[in-house]
Amino acid sequence: MLTGPEAARLADQLLREGHPFHAHEVLEASWKSGPARERDLWQGLAQIAVGLTHAHRGNARGAVTLLRRGAQRVRAYQERADAGTGDEAARSFGINLPGFLATAESLAARVERDGLDGIPPGDLRPRLLAAGS
Repeated sequence: MLTGPEAARLADQLLREGHPFHAHEVLEASWKSGPARERDLWQGLAQIAVGLTHAHRGNARGAVTLLRRGAQRVRAYQERADAGTGDEAARSFGINLPGFLATAESLAARVERDGLDGIPPGDLRPRLLAAGS
């Protein structure tokens, strides 16, 4: 089993290499084996990875649905966490939650509005980790 930081690093690498399904597998393993207090974080991140998988495969509707569902779950995780420490676990893993969520939500809106044809391939390879992590 990978530690949280190891899972985040591997998922980041897989996402940036254009392998969101494999990133989903890593994130799902953390969701299912991690502490209960982190499950919504990992599950939401895994759902975003599935949304990216749908986008890579040309399924715009599935991409929008899963990108938004994942972002909502991660935001719920942040809201339930203790005041002032909403993304403490994510920060300790090197995850850039604000940036990753903004990217997922922006991508969902663009795909819903314009479809997948105009989305540059690089936009489907978001960075999970904060720069320098």
